Amino acid sequence: MKSMIAAGLAVLAAATVSMTAAVAETATTPEQDRVALQRLYAGMLPGVKPDDFVTGSVALDPALRTQWEDIMQFPPFTFAVDHGKDLFQQPLADGKHYADCFDNGGVGIRQTYPRFDEKTGQVVTLESAINACRVEHGDKPLAPYRGDLAAISAYMASTSEGKRFDVKVPDDPRALAAYEDGKRVFYARRGQLNFSCASCHVQLAGKHLRLQVVSPALGMVSQFPIYRSTWGEMGTLDRRFSECFEQVRAMPLPAQSEEYRNLEYFLTYMSNGLPVAGPGAQP
Repeated sequence: MKSMIAAGLAVLAAATVSMTAAVAETATTPEQDRVALQRLYAGMLPGVKPDDFVTGSVALDPALRTQWEDIMQFPPFTFAVDHGKDLFQQPLADGKHYADCFDNGGVGIRQTYPRFDEKTGQVVTLESAINACRVEHGDKPLAPYRGDLAAISAYMASTSEGKRFDVKVPDDPRALAAYEDGKRVFYARRGQLNFSCASCHVQLAGKHLRLQVVSPALGMVSQFPIYRSTWGEMGTLDRRFSECFEQVRAMPLPAQSEEYRNLEYFLTYMSNGLPVAGPGAQP
């Protein structure tokens, strides 16, 4: 049965591969990529308003929207946000606070991450910045994917709710190389199913895989960290990346690896102009 499903998905993906290739190959700058991808989704999913893409598959399925609206009456991430705020305000080992590590005291800045750090020549995500702050001030980094790291990130994201993503790719060849690497990771096929991120989240966006509606890549990052019913807890974008790799039967990469950070950089730039909706929840 699984082999039949995999074969069916492969046929469906192949039917639209030229469409994705056009987006990946004809746009040569980050901004051209962003415009091309957003126009592609506007044509594929004309009934979805631009800002609604931040709700993922909820925007594509009335039944899912009803479930989501029920969930959001008592958001399951509230406890994590409160816990994250408490942690954020606690002093670090040397008496400094997380607020000392971030612009504007760490409030209302989620929409500017990931950032390219000119000193290191690397992409810095919000989660990697949180752990870097801890290490700088004498504490050990937090465990990835969930727990306290997701909670602190959820609190910081909550202070940016409604602000629009404004991620920059500066005029620096290292920044462009990081962006292009993230784009490569997104479009590269991998695993036993030979799928890329784009195979599902571009080519199959809005279609059903078993009982699930595939979410578009546009706006995907907006709700993270996110509470997913399948997890029963909050998780970071890194956790979702690793889960996706496993679902196509590929070996997941280490948390906050360069490839994951660059992938987040690419995806977030694609969502520039959309509002922060995190932390989020999915049925």
